[in-house]
Amino acid sequence: MLITDLLARNARLYGDEVCLIGVNPEVDEKREVTWREYELMETDPFAHSRREMSWRQFDRHANRFANLLLDRGIGKGDKVAILLMNCLEWLPIYFGILKTGAVAVPMNYRYTSEEIEYCLKLAQANALIFGPEFIGRVETIIDRIPNVNPRFFVNGTCPTFAESYAQSAKGVSTKAPQVRIEEDDDAAIYFSSGTTGFPKAILHDHRSLMSAAIVEQNHHGQGRDDNFMCIAPLYHTGGKMHWFGSLLAGSKGVLLRGTKPEWILKTISDERVTIVWLLVPWVQDILDAIDRSDARLDDYRLDQLRLMHIGAQPVPPSLVHRWLERFPHHEYDTDYGLTESVGPGCVHLGIENVHKVGAIGKAGHLWETKIVTESGQEVARGQVGELAVKGPGVMKCYYNDPEATDAVLKDGWLLTGDMAREDEDGFIYLVDRKKDVVISGGENIYPVQVEDFLHRHNAIKDVAVIGVPDKRLGEIAAAVIQLKHGHECTEQEIMDFCADLPRYKRPRRIMFDTVPRNATGKIDKPALRKKYNVDGLVEAETTQ
Repeated sequence: MLITDLLARNARLYGDEVCLIGVNPEVDEKREVTWREYELMETDPFAHSRREMSWRQFDRHANRFANLLLDRGIGKGDKVAILLMNCLEWLPIYFGILKTGAVAVPMNYRYTSEEIEYCLKLAQANALIFGPEFIGRVETIIDRIPNVNPRFFVNGTCPTFAESYAQSAKGVSTKAPQVRIEEDDDAAIYFSSGTTGFPKAILHDHRSLMSAAIVEQNHHGQGRDDNFMCIAPLYHTGGKMHWFGSLLAGSKGVLLRGTKPEWILKTISDERVTIVWLLVPWVQDILDAIDRSDARLDDYRLDQLRLMHIGAQPVPPSLVHRWLERFPHHEYDTDYGLTESVGPGCVHLGIENVHKVGAIGKAGHLWETKIVTESGQEVARGQVGELAVKGPGVMKCYYNDPEATDAVLKDGWLLTGDMAREDEDGFIYLVDRKKDVVISGGENIYPVQVEDFLHRHNAIKDVAVIGVPDKRLGEIAAAVIQLKHGHECTEQEIMDFCADLPRYKRPRRIMFDTVPRNATGKIDKPALRKKYNVDGLVEAETTQ
């Protein structure tokens, strides 16, 4: 079965049931509307704070877009880029592309015009569908992407260099296109986060997407009565692949546009959400808002929320313990994955293993793991090495980059770039990104370990540890610390707090600043290195 078959099945079995709800708290108007046919859709559907869509509407809109693409000569093997903010149109467009046998190419909505151009060319995109937020960026590069045609515009007044999707879709059939698609056919190109330079294009097939649904539903047991809230960007594999579990179960989902703690809690309450996947910064913000009484739990109905899980970056154990103190009756889980492994799930903690918080877990459903040396030999249990994973969601390749592909794919195993160790019970703990290890005076310092320690300080909201050049030791560990609102702390207080760390692991520099994170919650350490590798630090002398 393909992922598109699940949509057709749900439309057949649960056609009139609501499958997706879009919530935009920034809109003041509170009247509720359903998602109309394109020719009846208002010019600006985002004039409403809440919209909903049934399974039948979802499938019909996906079929319509598929048939529109086929009518324009876009079909099997072609690449269709999606440049949209999270909205109800997003998933029907994505599934419409898949139904043609073409390859969906979701793009980061934070990309600059240069990055958009780079990714369109890297993926060899044949078509583009974009929204009003991107008019200026697309217009800047329009003369340099002549092969990206057609260019469809969604929602609002259509610019002259594109065509209105609503107008073009008028009269197009909503019947399922008759295109034969196999499991090993190319399905989607996702882009790496790009924090080490321009992104890589990661190619997945239809088998990979279907495996994500199976793995997710196995891990979190979505049933027909569940309601999953997705806040993460749909261009990323994370939130969407968790929603695939809801697709497999035929259950409802909510797309929340916004990350304010009050919005998250209110939407969970109003929509009776049962499962939510959050990123570390959002969890921190929610807990801080509760601590400040900006958000009062008594104002919300949260008894139906059964599971909160986190992924996409290392999770400080202290943060999970804070959450469980506030929400003792909710289940918790940790998810680990990469875009190269079709998102979260290749390693999985499990709600029954909350006593192992701090670990990312064991091999996920249908997955295998091992920890290896540079030469590919498995390390002894307890030793640090590079985590490798193997399973049905491993990417086919980095598109048009055989050298980069060969560097990470070894006999079906994907080298993750994450340094890890396994404890006596077989649970895997992340130590750090391979490229982020700080080597100071010949000693390896793993920043995640130091960050986890510093997160225990009650004044620290977020922290990033990076290596900065040092004339004597080669490099030293520096901690960039973001304090909680209303808290004060001195450099000496942090140094004193770190006295319990082994001497070589203690940060030698403390900088109070905002910790930058990307859309998937990962700390943007290259940006910090660029900011703080200034002459004063390069020339710094330290003493043992």
